[in-house]
Amino acid sequence: MTFTHAIVRRPGRDMAAGITTSTLGPPDTAKAMKQFDAYVTVLKDCNLAVTVLKPLDGYPDAHFVEDAAVVTPDIAVITNPGAEPRKGETPSVAAALKAFRPTVDIQPPGTLDGGDVLMMGTHFLIGLSDRTNAEGAKQLGQAVAQFGCTWTTIDVAAGLHFKSSVNAVGEETLLTTPDFAGHPALAGYRRIVIAADEAYAGNTLLVNGRLIMPAGFPDTRGKLTVLGMPIVELDTSEFRKMDGGLTCLSLRF
Repeated sequence: MTFTHAIVRRPGRDMAAGITTSTLGPPDTAKAMKQFDAYVTVLKDCNLAVTVLKPLDGYPDAHFVEDAAVVTPDIAVITNPGAEPRKGETPSVAAALKAFRPTVDIQPPGTLDGGDVLMMGTHFLIGLSDRTNAEGAKQLGQAVAQFGCTWTTIDVAAGLHFKSSVNAVGEETLLTTPDFAGHPALAGYRRIVIAADEAYAGNTLLVNGRLIMPAGFPDTRGKLTVLGMPIVELDTSEFRKMDGGLTCLSLRF
């Protein structure tokens, strides 16, 4: 799938107040801003027109815009985030997306985070996690089924989101941590399995023929070279401290 646009949100100065399970310590906000700017530059280098939203006061996780929507070629599904403090993040993202797609909303009691949704062509893999429940997955599935798409749910036992562990690195190729390598829902795809001690590198982003991966994971980079695509490494150390990664920081469509 070729992307033409991306939506991102600049981190706020209160980003350290966000939700995290990390034990890596608080993020360095100034360093995070530089890492964010480098990320935006790479997206532009991938020929994306990038819309940069302003920080959202009172919502320190709002720069993880991927969780607020699922954008398909036909519609944008506005989520109902599973973490209560994040539910106010969606209106401004919905407003930005209305210029590009018709929008539909996930309704309570359904919850859905975009980080649990992986679109593989016309098939959606939807993780059931602490943030996404069966009702939210069902509503998303019904919304995309109207456009000829299919969907499957997968229990997320490890990691915050499904895409913390599994991501597309080709039309039929997945990069996956060992936890999901043998999952039957992934049986139809080619799988590149990374080492358990490089699990964070599972959150690698494919954009218009380039692989954008977190810096510092040489074994994973070596495995990705077989795909023959340019690889860009980005330092995401400060976002990792807040349980975030490369896919979380943008909506691509």
